[in-house]
Amino acid sequence: MNNKLVLVTGGSGFIGAYCILHLLDGGYRVRTTVRSLQRETEVRAMLKQGGAEPGEQLSFIAADLEKDAAWPEAVAGCEYVLHVASPFPASVPKDENELIVPAREGALRVLRAARDAGVKRVVLTSSFAAVGYGQKPPLPVSFNETNWTDPNGEGVTPYVKSKTLAERAAWDFVANEGGTLELSVINPVGVFGPVLGPDYSTSILFVQRLMDGAVPGVPQLYFGAVDVRDVADLHLRAMTQPAAKGERFLAVAWHVLSVLDMAKMLKAHMGAAAKRVPIRQLPNWMVRLAAFRDPAVRQILPELGQKKNATNEKAKRVLGWSPRSNEDSIIATAESLARLGLLKDSAKKAA
Repeated sequence: MNNKLVLVTGGSGFIGAYCILHLLDGGYRVRTTVRSLQRETEVRAMLKQGGAEPGEQLSFIAADLEKDAAWPEAVAGCEYVLHVASPFPASVPKDENELIVPAREGALRVLRAARDAGVKRVVLTSSFAAVGYGQKPPLPVSFNETNWTDPNGEGVTPYVKSKTLAERAAWDFVANEGGTLELSVINPVGVFGPVLGPDYSTSILFVQRLMDGAVPGVPQLYFGAVDVRDVADLHLRAMTQPAAKGERFLAVAWHVLSVLDMAKMLKAHMGAAAKRVPIRQLPNWMVRLAAFRDPAVRQILPELGQKKNATNEKAKRVLGWSPRSNEDSIIATAESLARLGLLKDSAKKAA
């Protein structure tokens, strides 16, 4: 036990839960924020699914990103803070400020409280959303940490805008008002990997819907992928390594992945469980038609046909990070969805 206390915001979330698991494995004491203490049982069940029963090594505090109360208590005595919590809806909100305000103001609340409490370093979970959107062609051959999303650019969704403005506000705060507080930022692409319960990243809906046969075919969609276990590992490396101070790091595994690639991986490795997975490529006009009745589809329209490669060179070089392959991550996702009864066929068997 190193006995250092780390705050993880949003411990009930997919990335937050894995950060807790990695911290506990590293001997840290962990305090985590949830919006309601009623979620403690749920979080502990997720951690047990991940192989940990932390007992008193883990404590909970109720805190809301949109309210000042509780944040001073949340950070008290902490050496580090992993600020993971941020809204990520499955559909586009009617008012973009429903996302922007809690993301930006929430980050500033956490940073302000951390500074006042003498926290050494905050690691902020941002996103590739703050790196590779709203830019006019030609796009970079490979996006890196020097690239920034234009929040007013064409096709920028409220979520993308919220992540960009929140990260910009965090860097500005630390530069102008942070005192001795250090900041590092992690920018993950689409996050996959073994789910621990019914609360997981929106990216995993791709795998779930493919496995359930919920879509007639696959859209011409391309994205970066990374395993949640590797994202958590990168957070811990950025938390402790001196070279991470004042730096942002893209969390991306390897090459850009298409939904068709994903479907073929599932077909090849998941046997009869993947019988519903479609491998027919949908024309873009059909996807646009589906968007009229499905808000989740509407979110992907600006990205149809776009390939946005990103590099993990900096994270590997500076922090010694070594991520899993896309294939390992996607298959682990599907296997966990089946194991937990979160797929149509597996749910029927469980019943």
